[in-house]
Amino acid sequence: MSWARLATLAAALFLLANAAADPADRLKNPAQEAHARALFREIRCVVCQSESIDESDADIARDLRQLVRSEVAAGDSDQEIRASLVQRYGEFILLKPRFSLGNAVLWLTPFVVVIAGAGVILFRRRSPPETAADDLSEAEMARLSTLIDN
Repeated sequence: MSWARLATLAAALFLLANAAADPADRLKNPAQEAHARALFREIRCVVCQSESIDESDADIARDLRQLVRSEVAAGDSDQEIRASLVQRYGEFILLKPRFSLGNAVLWLTPFVVVIAGAGVILFRRRSPPETAADDLSEAEMARLSTLIDN
């Protein structure tokens, strides 16, 4: 491969990599842009669900990034930005949801179920097994003993 083709390929890859983060979307103030980027990592993409809007390439993630940037540029606090997103999309939008009773129940239920299951298993192991011989009549006991002897 010639050097010209290699240089062209490298330039094309460089331009494609930088096209993913459109500079037109970025805030002019670097401090505000850094603040917005920090918020991006705390907000879940509602399409991808396991990624933040900073990592996601989905259209809704791009729209959410623009919304957060506009709110940061307007001077809204982090709490106000999160509150507006939670109001619009629900608590799910936050990658680290706030502590609440509902969240505590969701997190603690699996542990409670495992502990309850272990308790049932231990209780059943400690109780003596029921014997069927106690329920047999005299005639049935005699028949059983003749069957065992043969």
